[in-house]
This record gives sequence, C-alpha cells and structure tokens, in this order.
Amino acid sequence: MTTEVERRYTVEEYLALERAAETKSEYLQGEIVAMSGASRPHNLLVTNLLASLHGQLRGKPCEVYPSHMRVQVPEADFFTYPDLAVVCTEPRLADEHFDTLLNPTVLVEVLSHSTADYDRGRKFAYYRHLESLAEYLLVAQAEVHVEHYTRQSDGSWRLEETDDPAAAIVLPAIGCVLSLAEVYEKVPMGGR
Repeated sequence: MTTEVERRYTVEEYLALERAAETKSEYLQGEIVAMSGASRPHNLLVTNLLASLHGQLRGKPCEVYPSHMRVQVPEADFFTYPDLAVVCTEPRLADEHFDTLLNPTVLVEVLSHSTADYDRGRKFAYYRHLESLAEYLLVAQAEVHVEHYTRQSDGSWRLEETDDPAAAIVLPAIGCVLSLAEVYEKVPMGGR
C-alpha cells in the first residue's frame, strides 16, 4: 500500500504561483486551496457594499479594496481574498508587488451556503490575529441578515446582528453607515 504525500508550498512559491494564476487561491500553512467563483447575488452584494463604502470614504484617509486585494495574516501563516477590505491608516503591504495588505481596519465577507461556517469560524479565528482589525462584517446572500463583529478595548469581540431590511449598520472604526435596503438592492433572495 502506498500513501500519497501532500505537496507543501512555501509562501514564496504560493505568491509566485498566485501572481501568475488566472484564478484565486487561499494559502494556509503550506497548503493552497482554490477559491470558487461567485454567484450573481454575491456579486450584487459586493458591488452594493463597495459603492456605499467608497462614496462614504471619499475625502477620508481610508481606502476600500474589492476582492482582488489579498490579505495576509502572518501569525496564522494565512493568505486570503476577503470580499472587501478597508484600511484607514497608511496601508502596510507585504512587498514591492503592492498586492498583499497587512493592516485592514474592516473586513467584509459575503456568505454563501458553502462558505458560511468557514467565514464565521476558522477564517474569523485567523482574522482575529490582525491587530489592526476593528470590525468584521458577514453579509448573508440567501436572505437579509448581517452579522457585525466589533473588537472591544479588552480584545474581545461583540456581535450585533439584524435581519431587518430597514436597519442600518454603523461602522464606527471607519465612520460609515450601511443601509440594508441599499446593501440588498436588486439582490434576489433565496440564492446560494
């Protein structure tokens, strides 16, 4: 009986492969995992969120990035592509390629049926290693539902959630307010 040895990659190998690839992959402790494509509801939500945040951040020292900006969590040996990342200090980038952010202030993930547990669990556990991270927002795509985590002064995280389409989510770390009516505009409910 033979056993197959799993290939482990260095960070340098991953970044070289990733920068040449047509699709995106996450990196976790030597393993490379391909990321799946996004659905229509997912893309509409990301577009609505990006439009709202971009408009509100004009004239402020913050920058908002869509999912093409990779985020590195060095303490977890983890690289990923959040759906949105906002940084409100001088962006710290991993190297001269300027494509890997180290200090996000807010991260946003749009949940699908297949990613919800991971985004709430292991991925959030990795993200919590980022000292710069003040808020984490999870936005459901199959129904109106938002989970908003805010880092407290003692390092713990406070969760507020709503499924009220008339609600607004206040993001104090970046001085923005997200209207759920705008976030879910034109998004078909029940999609995965």
